[in-house]
Amino acid sequence: MQEIIAVENIKCGGCARTIENNLNKIPNIQSVVIDVEEGRVTVAGENLQRDELIKTLLSLGYPEKGSVSGISSFKAKATSVVSCAIGRIDKATH
Repeated sequence: MQEIIAVENIKCGGCARTIENNLNKIPNIQSVVIDVEEGRVTVAGENLQRDELIKTLLSLGYPEKGSVSGISSFKAKATSVVSCAIGRIDKATH
């Protein structure tokens, strides 16, 4: 099974690392591929729960395109900046 989710706020490899690291913590996920240019997250695995994937992405600051607006959109952008920085730090320390 595969889910492809178009998300907002992906800017770089740091963003992608944060998304990949966090989605890989979800049971039954076999692979996570992030297309930074297209803002697309592709997840493969068994018994995937799209709602759980979207909820996790939103908590990281990468909401599904068109799913948030106003203050929620601002909050998601701010959260993604922090997630991006964490992803960059993880790369530097490993």
